[in-house]
Amino acid sequence: MGPGLYSDVAKRARDLLYKDYQTDQKFTITTSTLNGVSITTSGTKKNELIFGELQSQWKNNNISVDVKATSDSKFATTVTVDELTPGLRSIFSVIIPDQRSGKVELQYLHNYAGVTAGIGLTANPVVNLSGVVGTNTYAVGADVSFDTATGNFIKCNGGLNVINADLIASLTVNDKGDSVTASYYHLVSPLSTAVGAELTHCFSSNENTMTFGTQHTLDPLTNVKARFNNCGKASALIQHEWRPKSFVTISGEVDTKAIEKSAKVGLALVLRP
Repeated sequence: MGPGLYSDVAKRARDLLYKDYQTDQKFTITTSTLNGVSITTSGTKKNELIFGELQSQWKNNNISVDVKATSDSKFATTVTVDELTPGLRSIFSVIIPDQRSGKVELQYLHNYAGVTAGIGLTANPVVNLSGVVGTNTYAVGADVSFDTATGNFIKCNGGLNVINADLIASLTVNDKGDSVTASYYHLVSPLSTAVGAELTHCFSSNENTMTFGTQHTLDPLTNVKARFNNCGKASALIQHEWRPKSFVTISGEVDTKAIEKSAKVGLALVLRP
């Protein structure tokens, strides 16, 4: 019921415009054991290369441990502890062999605020701090990162969310003030149709990028989405839940300014027990 975290600012519009669109082929399968361990295997074909991931997750009460191995010989471990006190979550993550990847993060959710604080586990760490204050109707926040090695702010963003019953309007300032993004999400029909738009202006290049999108529910198990931007790229997808928590998604993209080029088609298959 509160404002959430800073990552929730403009999230509904971003999900409508960008989530599930892809031009690669991806296969994901998840299995579970009786003792609470879930194992997820995924493979992605991008151009002529194939990337693989193997992830296992173990949960016990308020503790979860995720271990992920990738085909490029990286191992990522994340330990999450929920509700140390009401509303508080702690997260520890590290990627091997990257010795500078270790990080500790705390998230706190309140009815009128959401705060995230993170620090790298190095001699001269990067410190991240983000916060949002407000309600489930209005929220304003900031997201900053400070590099103690150089003494410089490497990220400084701000955002505003205005939420109505069927409309969400957001404004964010990114790249240390070099770009500003206004987004819009409107639930046209509560059970079937939503539209969204995003406009970004970059001050250093004086360029504008505008994207429009829509989503429609054909039936309780099938969704279709489409989007178009001012660069002339049009995309569409259809997603079907052919069994509970298992999805097949077919998406495509075409450059309307270069029709002679081949259209890109992506396929994603997710299987869960």
